[in-house]
Amino acid sequence: MIKAFIKKIKVQEDDLDDLNHVNNVRYLQWIQDIAKEHWKEKAPKAIFETSIWVVKSHFIEYKKAAFLHDVIEVKTYIEKTKGALSIRIVEMSDTQTNDLILKSKTEWVLIDATSQRPIRISKDIVAIFE
Repeated sequence: MIKAFIKKIKVQEDDLDDLNHVNNVRYLQWIQDIAKEHWKEKAPKAIFETSIWVVKSHFIEYKKAAFLHDVIEVKTYIEKTKGALSIRIVEMSDTQTNDLILKSKTEWVLIDATSQRPIRISKDIVAIFE
């Protein structure tokens, strides 16, 4: 069973673009923020201090705009891991309507903090997110 990590964000004025909806760059920041928060909350200190995640690619599909004072539910989970690669899904939904605002798929690569080279995702790390 997939364990999702969920948080809520209330849209602030600084999150808006010239069209008065949430800026695409802000969505990307939130995608990265929730991934980091999920990792920090779940990873044991020994793993957290020796491993770093870096982005290989982002794919973001926008479904609906969000506006000032909207409350967004941000949900993330790991879809798949293989070798040093982890595929993380982030979904953002309007809490009033439950409408999907966006869905993203990010490929993250696990690297060793010292050598800065990719390392295989261990069974221990996979177990953190299952």
